[in-house]
Amino acid sequence: MIETSGVTKAYGDAVVLDGVDLKIPTGGLTSIIGPNGAGKSTLLSIISRLTPMTSGSAWVDGLDVSRTPTDQLARRLAILRQENHIAARVTVRDLVSFGRYPHSRGRLTFEDRAHVDQALRFLELEPLADRFIDEMSGGQRQRAYVAMVLAQDTDYVLLDEPLNNLDMKHSAAMMRLLRRAADELGRTVVVVLHDVNFASCYSDCIVAMRDGRVRRSGPPEEIVQPEVIREIYDLDVTVHEIEGHRTVFFYR
Repeated sequence: MIETSGVTKAYGDAVVLDGVDLKIPTGGLTSIIGPNGAGKSTLLSIISRLTPMTSGSAWVDGLDVSRTPTDQLARRLAILRQENHIAARVTVRDLVSFGRYPHSRGRLTFEDRAHVDQALRFLELEPLADRFIDEMSGGQRQRAYVAMVLAQDTDYVLLDEPLNNLDMKHSAAMMRLLRRAADELGRTVVVVLHDVNFASCYSDCIVAMRDGRVRRSGPPEEIVQPEVIREIYDLDVTVHEIEGHRTVFFYR
């Protein structure tokens, strides 16, 4: 379980997170939604210790993220940030191999290579394994980065807006892959999303944030409700159930 208590992040007088108390269950796929500036990415960054919190505490399976040694935390939790830039010209296989660094420190073992091969296979990247990253489409590159975090072989996988810059087809394909990672690989997947309908269709749990606070948390059928969407986004919508999933329709 991922748990936070009173997590606050401030930059001077600007409070980005305001005493966040949250429990993210082990297993399945949890989506974090909310308007721009809600604090979603900052929360993910604090849980993964990329950003220090101003106050509060966060734990991953009981490990205090502020005190746990970096290599120990990196073997339990992996994160993919919004912006990913590799300065060197690397192949897909090389990129995915970076995910094994917490385990091998760059000296790949037979087990490391097996994890890399599994991640390439899972993300359907085997035919592209020797292609350079800068020669690939945006959707292919994003799959390669996701393969890298899966190769890290952690119980928890955090992804900050993995659908960023993807069209509808590639976004749906990415969400199917993340759903499979939760179901078939047993990973706990936590993803920041802007699309409420993708969150509704693929998530077990949705965390709704606004103004640096968690306003609602629960299964999609509880969160994808007109009154909740209005509370989070200041937007009037209708919600219909289509093939078992609650779908948001916006007023003109």
